[in-house]
Amino acid sequence: MTQSLSAMLKTSSAQMLPALGNILRKGAEYASARNVPEDVLLNSRLFPDMFALTRQVQIACDQVTRGGARLAGQDLPSFPDIETSFAELIERTARANDFCQGLPTDLIDARADTTITIPIGGGNELTLPCGRFFTTFLLPNLYFHSATAYNILRHSGVALGKKDFLQP
Repeated sequence: MTQSLSAMLKTSSAQMLPALGNILRKGAEYASARNVPEDVLLNSRLFPDMFALTRQVQIACDQVTRGGARLAGQDLPSFPDIETSFAELIERTARANDFCQGLPTDLIDARADTTITIPIGGGNELTLPCGRFFTTFLLPNLYFHSATAYNILRHSGVALGKKDFLQP
């Protein structure tokens, strides 16, 4: 069964962002139950040159919202990186999902073969059709940063399993 580009975007957002929010809830509960200051977990990372948990969540949300806006040919949303608590990060995942669910389906689907150019860091750009952008850039980045957030919390002792990652 082939889904439209908009359906794949909205399905991915509706699965991953609430799941990420629930993972963060478990992190908050873990910190509270063990009297661990939230910032200890929020600033945790798997390796010194990797982003900390807070930034991983921000990037996951940015990838899907900015990517969704690009797919729809709309202005990129602005979500300032100001979160300093689990509650604020959970709210960010909900706002990001709401944004994606509200994107115009017809505009996204009409642009599946439209070529776009996106910045990829270091002054470099990537040019590819919207459909390919979704499958080879947006989704892998959403999964990578969500999985890294999961792994940071799991490594920190939060009881998480595969079901937490896969189900909202």
